[in-house]
Amino acid sequence: MNRAVTLRDAAVAEMAGIAARHPQQFRAMPPARLRALALFLASTGLLVFGLWRLEFSPSRLVDGFGQLVHFLGLMIPPDPGTWSRTMLILRGLSETLAIALLGTLGAALLAFPLGFLAAWNTSVNRLVQFLSRRVLDSVRGIDALIWALIWVSVVGLGPFAGVLAILTSDIGTFGKLYSEAIEAADRKAVEGVTASGGGKLHGIRFGVLPAVLPVMAGHVLYMFESNTRSSTIIGIVGAGGIGLMLSEMIRTLEWGVVSFIVLLILVTVAVIDTISGRLRAALAGARAG
Repeated sequence: MNRAVTLRDAAVAEMAGIAARHPQQFRAMPPARLRALALFLASTGLLVFGLWRLEFSPSRLVDGFGQLVHFLGLMIPPDPGTWSRTMLILRGLSETLAIALLGTLGAALLAFPLGFLAAWNTSVNRLVQFLSRRVLDSVRGIDALIWALIWVSVVGLGPFAGVLAILTSDIGTFGKLYSEAIEAADRKAVEGVTASGGGKLHGIRFGVLPAVLPVMAGHVLYMFESNTRSSTIIGIVGAGGIGLMLSEMIRTLEWGVVSFIVLLILVTVAVIDTISGRLRAALAGARAG
């Protein structure tokens, strides 16, 4: 205790010297803290401006919440109406699942070589890697709903346009995820293949692929789950699936049918999430083993 007091007294006595040696620490507002404060104030100002510019109104929000409660009351109980309509809803749901599955698998296969071209450790050269990255960024920068509108204009209404929209949108996402997984792969296996006389392609085949395939499979499972929801949205613009029926039911104010469709979508997504989560856990365990 006495030693601690002695050290404190010595530090107080040397305060002037310490301040002279470390002036940055004794400023009233260090530059780093000043920059953080300026960034906080700028972000707050931007938030306030955005709320004002977008005409945010607490009263409108409260009124809208009351309206939402009213609509929820109209949606209870869920009721498809007739058996024939139930079959149409189930058919639309199966079409949505087919769109998500085909679009996801098609994108996963097409993005596979692009992922290797976009990764720095497997690409042909820096120029090819740069161009591959920019192409993937450009494709990924356009939302699936926009792609759906484009493909509906190109190939017409129907699930084919939905498959193409999901496929095109996911190529960019898969390519980025694949390239990051490839770049993060352990280099020791590749070095071992190279040391035994293998070339670059042998290193990719026997060193990189075994490490990244489980990761890629996990990405595909997750995107299939996500695309099940996306396929519902793109169906609203005429790209097939249950989304078009959901839009029609909302337009005609048949809230019982709307709640039945929404509940069916939620159950389907929950089941897919459970199954894909277990498969991803199994793949992660197999990779760790």
